[in-house]
Amino acid sequence: MSPDLDSRVHAIDDATRTAEAALRPQLKDDGWTFVTPTPALAGNARVSLRAAPSATAAQVSEALPGEALELLWDGPAGWQRARTLHDGYLGWVQRDAVSTGQPGELRVTALRAHAYAGPKVSQPVVAELCLGSRVAPADGEIVEEQGRRWVPVRLPDGTGAWVQEVVLAPLGTVDAAALALRFLDTPYVWGGRSAWGLDCSGLTQVVVAQCGHALPRDADQQHAALRAVESPRRGDLAFFPGHVGLMLDASRMIHANATHMRVTVETLGEGDYGRRLAASLEGYGRWTA
Repeated sequence: MSPDLDSRVHAIDDATRTAEAALRPQLKDDGWTFVTPTPALAGNARVSLRAAPSATAAQVSEALPGEALELLWDGPAGWQRARTLHDGYLGWVQRDAVSTGQPGELRVTALRAHAYAGPKVSQPVVAELCLGSRVAPADGEIVEEQGRRWVPVRLPDGTGAWVQEVVLAPLGTVDAAALALRFLDTPYVWGGRSAWGLDCSGLTQVVVAQCGHALPRDADQQHAALRAVESPRRGDLAFFPGHVGLMLDASRMIHANATHMRVTVETLGEGDYGRRLAASLEGYGRWTA
């Protein structure tokens, strides 16, 4: 039997006796097949990480276009066990949804964006991008068209495309609460990590990443990663059983939730939902300097 390891971040399969090579020192039994991960990228679309190698299995997380992955071992019918490198989270992905190569140097800073076949908004959309997506610069010059500046890029699969320069504009100094408020009314999607749809810990992880802090994927992991504080301030996280939100001040919280099926603001202790949240509050967390 394998030791007690968190299957969300430790790649191990008791049924097939397969594990990632990094676990070799912890697995004392004979008969294990150890696999060395190979690098990959999420492709031109968001890639679902699923709980099992099936399109009907729950989505446990999402890799954004161009994000770095590791591929571990093959599953049935074109599925592969994979890990998102930024948080070490595991799931099953369809092999044809990923690409090879290095992450692009250009980061998308728009919440949602489109890549086009040519430098004009009437051209076909060839990819949906989002905050945190990565693309690479392509050969060619910026094209100016009706006051718009179009940048030639390469999508994760190497395809050429065009994006408006504004979707790549640096965010500058980021206030986590202000950025989170830009996601207001974004649809709730279990396992989602983008402004096309996200869950509670997806919202906090994506927002906090723009502030230069790396957070784990799930709410309980984020709770364990932060320093506990008694009195919250703007930008702190609030934790509940299986849930997390970001504080706007000492009492108001923004969160992606399945009650409203979207990103909303609640005041803890006010209204029916606010009172239920306050009653289940487990504590607040803050990044250490």
